[in-house]
Amino acid sequence: MASGKERPKLREEVRRVIRTRRYSRRTEKTYWYWIRYFIRFHGIRHPLTMGESEVRAFLTWLAVKRNVAAATQNQALNALVFLYAKVLERPLGNIGTVVRAKRPARLPVVLSHDEASAVINSLGSPHDLIASLMYGAGLRVSEAVRLRVKDLDFERLVITVRDGKGAKDRTTLLPPTLCDGLRRRIAVTREALSAESGQSCVPVSLPFALARKFPNAGRSLQWQWLFPAAGLCRDEHGNVVQHHLHTSAVQKAVRAAVQQSGLGKPAGCHTFRHTFATELLRRGTDIRTVQELLGHRDLRTTQVYTHVLGEAFAGVRSPLS
Repeated sequence: MASGKERPKLREEVRRVIRTRRYSRRTEKTYWYWIRYFIRFHGIRHPLTMGESEVRAFLTWLAVKRNVAAATQNQALNALVFLYAKVLERPLGNIGTVVRAKRPARLPVVLSHDEASAVINSLGSPHDLIASLMYGAGLRVSEAVRLRVKDLDFERLVITVRDGKGAKDRTTLLPPTLCDGLRRRIAVTREALSAESGQSCVPVSLPFALARKFPNAGRSLQWQWLFPAAGLCRDEHGNVVQHHLHTSAVQKAVRAAVQQSGLGKPAGCHTFRHTFATELLRRGTDIRTVQELLGHRDLRTTQVYTHVLGEAFAGVRSPLS
C-alpha cells in the first residue's frame, strides 16, 4: 500500500467520507470489510494501483469460488464503487462482464400466529420481548435491539425506528399488549439511573458526534437502550460505554426456541418480520401501508408476500376442482 506520508491512511479516508455523508455505522463496517477483502485478494495492493479489471476479477471470484449470494456480491460491488468514486475520487468505468451470483427465486418462510406465539413463549427474558417486537411491529432484529427509550410513543402506540436499513427512519406499530412489559423495562432503567450518582453512571453509546454536542445525553433516561448488553465496552474513542444487546445473542436464542418448539421449519429472527407482513395482508391491510411499516423502498419487495398468501392467483380455479 502507499505510505501515509502523501495522503491519510486509507482506513481513515474511508471513515472520514462515510461519516461526513452520515452513513450508518453498519454500512461503515460492511464497506470497510469488503474494501479490505479486495485489497488482500490482490496481494495487499493499494486500490489506486488497481482498477476495473481487478474489481471484475474479485467479483467473479466471489461468485465462482466462494459461491456467495447475489446480495452479497452486490454489497461488495457497492463498497468498491463507493471507494473509487467517493474516497479516491477516481470513479470506476465499465468493469465489463462479471460472473453474477444467482439470486434464487424463493418465497420467504412464514409462521402461523400460533406457531409464532409458540416460539415466543419458549424464549426467556428479554428475548421473548424482542421476538414479540419483531413479530408485532415488523422490526428487523438489528432494529429491535437498538431501540432506545425515546423511540417508544405509548400514547400514540408508535415505534420510531432510527437509522434503519438504508440509513432511513420510519415509524411502525407499537402493539398494546407489549406496553406493560416495555414500561417495566423502562422503570428498571430509571431506578438504576437514580441509584447511580452523576458522573459515576456509565453512559450509553451514542451516534456520531452527539456525545460531544450533548455531554449528558448518554446518562439521560431517553437515550438508554431498552435491551442493554450485560457487559460494558469501549467506543471508538476508548471511553467505557454501555452498548445494546448483540444481534447474535437473539439469533441464537430464537434458533434454540424454534428447535424446541418442533416446528419443522427453517425459521429464524427474520421469519417474524415475514410473518408480520403476511398476517397484515391476510387481515386486509393495504399493501402500501405494509410497505411503509416494513420500510421497503420498492413495492415489489413487499409484493412477494402476496405470493406467500396465494393472492396472486385469487379467483383462479384448478381444472381438478
